[in-house]
Amino acid sequence: MNVFAIGDLHLSHTSNKPMHVFGVHWENHMDKIKAKWESNVTSEDIVLIPGDISWAMRLKEAGPDLEWLDELPGHKICIRGNHDYWWDRPSPLNRKYQHTYFLQNTTYLVGEVAICGTRGWSIGEQVEKIEETEKMIARECGRLKLSLDAALKEKAKEIWVMIHYPPYVEDATTSPFIELMKQYPVTKVIYGHLHDASSWEKAKIGEYEGIMYQLVSADYLDFKPLLIARLEEEC
Repeated sequence: MNVFAIGDLHLSHTSNKPMHVFGVHWENHMDKIKAKWESNVTSEDIVLIPGDISWAMRLKEAGPDLEWLDELPGHKICIRGNHDYWWDRPSPLNRKYQHTYFLQNTTYLVGEVAICGTRGWSIGEQVEKIEETEKMIARECGRLKLSLDAALKEKAKEIWVMIHYPPYVEDATTSPFIELMKQYPVTKVIYGHLHDASSWEKAKIGEYEGIMYQLVSADYLDFKPLLIARLEEEC
């Protein structure tokens, strides 16, 4: 079984949000995602999606996007991104969609690997809103801790974390999210949110202090799901 990852799909079957305004490479991006997904992912595989799934504002409006995603090959594990305003309580969503799991405050076990995650928050970019930023970082760290603790209860030997925002400050060696993850057997961090060449050049990619970081924004990957691991265990 292969494990892929791709974030920031920004689906818009019902939203008037043409993505080509962000660059010509975004033209017909949903067609690109579908074609490359179907060429690489099988029904036995897992795809990790760290947020920004749909531009819809309400859950009903997101329905066509979520159905489109659910019908793609593989089992999808999703977390919320900063643009996923439609995101509602995960339990009803998990009952409705057969091949898509919406992860929040818990973990998803694949063999001895636990998939954890939370949206996270922008670090170091909102100096004028220090109090609000600190409040949101504390809340998101709390949600991540719930997810990580759930992984330990499942006796997972290895933990992978999905987080939408980059969990670090540029040129800094730590952050509240990193310090929290270092208390657990986290070996991989998969994140998105970044959409321009300058931020890609500065992105944390590779191993740092025993944790492997991988940026998987869809445009960074040229809209092709990235193979991040091969596991013997079945989903």
